[in-house]
Amino acid sequence: MGSPSTPDQADADPWSDLLADNRSVLDRTSTAERVADALRQWIIDGRLRPGTRLSEHSAGKALGVSRNTLREAFRLLVHERLLVHEFHRGVFVRVLDADDVTDLYRTRRLLETGAIRAASDIPQERLAAITSAITAAEEAAAKERWLDVGTANMRFHQAITALAGSPRADEIMQQLTAELRLAFHATSALRRFHEPYIELNRRIARLLADGDLDAAAHALDDYLTTAQRQLLDAFA
Repeated sequence: MGSPSTPDQADADPWSDLLADNRSVLDRTSTAERVADALRQWIIDGRLRPGTRLSEHSAGKALGVSRNTLREAFRLLVHERLLVHEFHRGVFVRVLDADDVTDLYRTRRLLETGAIRAASDIPQERLAAITSAITAAEEAAAKERWLDVGTANMRFHQAITALAGSPRADEIMQQLTAELRLAFHATSALRRFHEPYIELNRRIARLLADGDLDAAAHALDDYLTTAQRQLLDAFA
């Protein structure tokens, strides 16, 4: 019979290697907010999937932070509905349901179409951020990196929200994109889900560049309705 696993072996999770890549940007004075930022970004990038157990030992070792700091970071992300704490089981990346999807898209309509309708004399740097996200999606699609296409698509929507010029709206959108990534894991056909939206994003960008804000807002509203329906079908 083999010897029983040691605590280090039992807690050696593949995702902890991903977190270790962030260690260089976290020093001994790192705050729980910065640790939460690192974890949130991995969720946005699709590297931490719904249902993944986040071991305190593995995460603390990977990031080089104390358990107290890590627990505070977990608490922040639980509050953001990205993690859940299960008594006697630990902390897990949250698994969303259909009601979450419906509410996420309700909030997105308020934020994104509202940002477009409120925009006027859009600065070139904000249009450039929108275009840059589309270009990144096109380049990733050419290499069939569909997870990266999804990440670029989120950058597009963050750039749309930034048209409002509101740091609070930007912060809310960052949290929404992390939750959206968790929802996107419900669909296994990533190419079929993400590819059509690249050209739709390009169309919205052209309308914005032309100053046709009303048409851009309507196009985005139709776009969000279609995407919501696709995700709800995946959850069903």
